Amino acid sequence: MHIEPGIVDGSKIVLSYVTATGAGVYALSLAWKLIKDRGVGPLLVRTLATTGLVFTFFQVFPHYPVGVSEVHLILGSTLFLIFGAAPAALGLAAGLLIQGLLFAPPDLPQYGMNVTTLLVPLFALQFVASRVIAPDTPYVELKYRQALALSTTYQAGIVSWVAFWALYGEGFAAQTVADIAAFGAAYLLVIVVEPLADLTVLAVAKGAHQLANSPVVERRLFNPA
Repeated sequence: MHIEPGIVDGSKIVLSYVTATGAGVYALSLAWKLIKDRGVGPLLVRTLATTGLVFTFFQVFPHYPVGVSEVHLILGSTLFLIFGAAPAALGLAAGLLIQGLLFAPPDLPQYGMNVTTLLVPLFALQFVASRVIAPDTPYVELKYRQALALSTTYQAGIVSWVAFWALYGEGFAAQTVADIAAFGAAYLLVIVVEPLADLTVLAVAKGAHQLANSPVVERRLFNPA
């Protein structure tokens, strides 16, 4: 989902700094809440885990340029369910930054756009999770339709933000619209795969009862809200 260099440039790129700052402030507020609830240790351990996984998603997993951006298998809903919203958000931001610094320096000017595109859908996913998952349901008990709702929210959010940045930068040119459509169509495959990945990971986690009260994973993974 990297926004390609040159799509948004000049003074227009300032908007990405504003949106990224807003997303970052909200992510830090979630992190502070986790620190108050569980302490700083769980936040650090989970953030290190999510950062490593996100770096793997971007740099190691297959990714292909399609239309205005790239298609990645970003398991945002999996990160949320296993590690919680704050570690997932911080890991997405840190993993993306490390990948850019080490392997894709030309993408760094687009960092604000890319981090916005990753984090705002995650926060939307958090909201949807509070609506589609009953308070007495641990995440390991999720059904396919619930996992699909979370995945669809996250991936649709990514596509929507990519479309916004492309239209904001290039306008409603026919080629831009066609490229956005191609990118969105490619992401349909991710929406199919991600819920299956979620359920597979949750099924594995369900057998690891020793993690039920571990600070390494999200408390809701095994316990009701």
